[in-house]
Amino acid sequence: MIRTSHLTSDSAACCWIPLFALRCETARRPELASQSCALLAPDHPRPPRVWQVSALARHAGVKPGMTVSQAIGLCPSLKLCEPDPVHYDERFAQLLTALAGVCPVVEPVELGRVYVGTDGLERLYGSVEQIIEAIKRGTRNAERGTETESSLACSAFPLPRSAFRVGWGRGKFVAWVAANRARPGEAVIVRPGEEGRFLASQPLGVLPLDPDTYRRLRQLGIKTLGALAALPEDAVVSQFGRPGRQLWQLAAGRISEPVVGRVAPEPIIAALTFFSPVAGRELLELALDHLIVRALKDPRRSGWRVQVMRARAELEQGASWLVETRLKEPSASRERLLAPLKTQLERSPPAGAVERLAVEFTGFAPGTTELQLFARDANAAARAGRRRALQSAAEEIKLRIKRPMLYHVIAVQPWSRLPERRYALIDYET
Repeated sequence: MIRTSHLTSDSAACCWIPLFALRCETARRPELASQSCALLAPDHPRPPRVWQVSALARHAGVKPGMTVSQAIGLCPSLKLCEPDPVHYDERFAQLLTALAGVCPVVEPVELGRVYVGTDGLERLYGSVEQIIEAIKRGTRNAERGTETESSLACSAFPLPRSAFRVGWGRGKFVAWVAANRARPGEAVIVRPGEEGRFLASQPLGVLPLDPDTYRRLRQLGIKTLGALAALPEDAVVSQFGRPGRQLWQLAAGRISEPVVGRVAPEPIIAALTFFSPVAGRELLELALDHLIVRALKDPRRSGWRVQVMRARAELEQGASWLVETRLKEPSASRERLLAPLKTQLERSPPAGAVERLAVEFTGFAPGTTELQLFARDANAAARAGRRRALQSAAEEIKLRIKRPMLYHVIAVQPWSRLPERRYALIDYET
């Protein structure tokens, strides 16, 4: 199983695009830009509720979380759109891949918000402004769906131009607040040592507050982070407990959370296309069972237990369905893997007939000693596959640049006191 190591970075850039799903939908259906529209909640609650709301609908009083009847009562012309979570997830995954071209330390938070670690990028790009420009240039390429010779060339999604906001600072919270202050297509940079002054004027809404804590702080006359930080820390802790200490430290700029690079295992996917769309829950449960069995038989899964999995479906008329579950105890048992998906299917079934169904294993945990012993052959096959991919990449580089750019690092005199004598580089022979 291919995994990346946990990398961290104290300096962070936050790339944020509000209403990511709605913007993706508007990009596919440009006529929505001039209408009052809202996306329905993807988990299909009862009664149905709205999820993301356009500016015109918000102006009419529609708010996220309202029931459909309440929203239509406030805005009779409101256009309701079925969500396409698979589409949004694919577009966001493309953005993550693009940002990984700038820096390997990428930490996604939610749809439309991701942190990029920038420690050490000065040697590649230069100053902080140049690093931010590299990120912005890449997001612009992503918005236009173009591929250039920049450091962030990828095929991505046609979101409206200049939709991304970028913030830079020491720690994720400062970067997030800076992105909130940025205008679309622009960046706000908070220099080291300026965190306290910058945060002091920011509204309470940038803190991770639950509605009750926010209401209590407002009743105390506290409207900004500076007003909260001016209170004694012990007094805030006595009123709000341990969460109050974290809120006070965030407001005072005392916490600098590093960006933690995500663990990216190679997913295992099993898919099934139906000859005719299927709507019956019993048939879908049988299909999920069949797909889980297929995925478990994948040789890459040998020696590993599944901890995170997803089920996604393509529905009639272009809609989609997506659920994800994390097991408390990793398992390689078909019954244990199927049970949570059946529960999700019963709780939030697809909104239409299913044309294509897929099961993805996206998170893994090491198996027992016995499973690890049986995994040796599968690991050897995986290493051979990676070697073939590396050889193909080396040949492509040599064709494009006309000279080899990949090298082996070999130990020559590892005991030597002179660093330059310990190791040597030799051309990577394909």
